[in-house]
Amino acid sequence: MRVLIVEDEPKLAGLLARGLTDEGYAVDATPSGAEAIWFATEYEYDAVLLDLGVVDMDGADVCRELRASERWAPIIVVTARDDVRDRVALLDLGADDYLTKPIVFDELVARIRAVVRRGRPPRPSVLAVGDLTLDPATKLVTRGQASISLTAKEFGLLNYLMGHPDRVLTRSELVEHVWDFAFAGDPRIIDVYVRYLRRKIDEPFGTDTIETVRGAGYRIRAAR
Repeated sequence: MRVLIVEDEPKLAGLLARGLTDEGYAVDATPSGAEAIWFATEYEYDAVLLDLGVVDMDGADVCRELRASERWAPIIVVTARDDVRDRVALLDLGADDYLTKPIVFDELVARIRAVVRRGRPPRPSVLAVGDLTLDPATKLVTRGQASISLTAKEFGLLNYLMGHPDRVLTRSELVEHVWDFAFAGDPRIIDVYVRYLRRKIDEPFGTDTIETVRGAGYRIRAAR
């Protein structure tokens, strides 16, 4: 999943970005409300973490502008303000959740998962393609009764593939959602990570789950 952090405290923004990256998320971050609006209108995000006190405008105006522009990524307001009137105003403007500082990181991650599930078509909390399962909450991947250990990037790639079963996903789309805005490398890095995944989720089990669609990209299907 890809997350946009809008936070003007460099230390906190860095901690959030590192923590979410370690969880397998692709992360972009900015201290600017105007830049956040640009990011969110140019790119598709699975969730936005929005501080109300960004450097150049009120976070409420960022929320209002995004919804007025019909950008519907779930927004979690993260702020030191705890006045109930602020919460009501932000929720009325289109925010999906509200979290006061200091942040408990595990709670933040759980709230991201929750708003993503609510903001998309109904989707089970545990993903399954055939006998391959992935639990975003516990980071547990299994094939049948066997547990499979993945790196953060391998998990992020598999999570996105399994969230879109039977759909052909281009390398650019996969890079966009599993890496981040600053990634300037070759999109064929996806080919490398697909090979890593196949060695872990398919080859030991004699299965063929991730299909190469020549000239287009990859899709995941129940093992044949």
